[in-house]
Amino acid sequence: MKKQFSLLPKIAALSVMAAFAAPAMAQSAGSNIVNLGWFHLSPQDSSELLRKNDGPGAGPIPNSGATISNADTVGFAFTHFFTDNFAVTTDLGIPPTFKLNGTGSLAGIGEIGKAKQWSPAIVAKWFFGDANSKFRPFVGAGVSYVWYDNIELSSGFQQAISSKYSGGAVTTAKSSANLSSSWAPVFSLGGTYNFDKNWSVGLSVSYLPLKTNADITTELPAAAGGTTHSSTSLTINPIVTFLSVGYKF
Repeated sequence: MKKQFSLLPKIAALSVMAAFAAPAMAQSAGSNIVNLGWFHLSPQDSSELLRKNDGPGAGPIPNSGATISNADTVGFAFTHFFTDNFAVTTDLGIPPTFKLNGTGSLAGIGEIGKAKQWSPAIVAKWFFGDANSKFRPFVGAGVSYVWYDNIELSSGFQQAISSKYSGGAVTTAKSSANLSSSWAPVFSLGGTYNFDKNWSVGLSVSYLPLKTNADITTELPAAAGGTTHSSTSLTINPIVTFLSVGYKF
């Protein structure tokens, strides 16, 4: 009997040591993780010809096109694990500014315009490994709603189309643009490395098949043809890289 009681402190000590030795549950069912980091957006872009839609000389402008610059911004993500492997992430970011530069017959203008892009996304993810794995790769798919604001056309572009649409008679007509909003699918892959039960670092690469229509209104004087509309379509298809630090709570 005395021997049994003498074993209890040893068993208790071994239990405490085992508890400290057990791996921490880094990403398990019910976990919430916030990530803060850097988004890099790299468009795989192309454009259709700019088309004058009304008035004299209506039709496409030969060899006209545009290319879209890369952009960077601060990003935020919130992830909830419904099981040890299945999670849903909401991605947000400070809207990056994309710049459009002329190509072909518009190359001499340089920058055509710029706009801020809003593209919050919800992505369902499947994490491989178990809740205690240090490194957990994942694949995901979801949807993003994309819209634009602070759309500005450069003075050089406004002067160029003012002159072209008026046959050289006017170079000071003002133009404004509108970019269409749309839903876009999101395909993602990446991984997280867990330093301990709370802190991690993550890297993901996502692809969004994305297209927007640009409508341009040029306010020419009535004698030069009046209000004139033109349009084009821009295929953006950005590859989005997100490098971030995460905290579980």
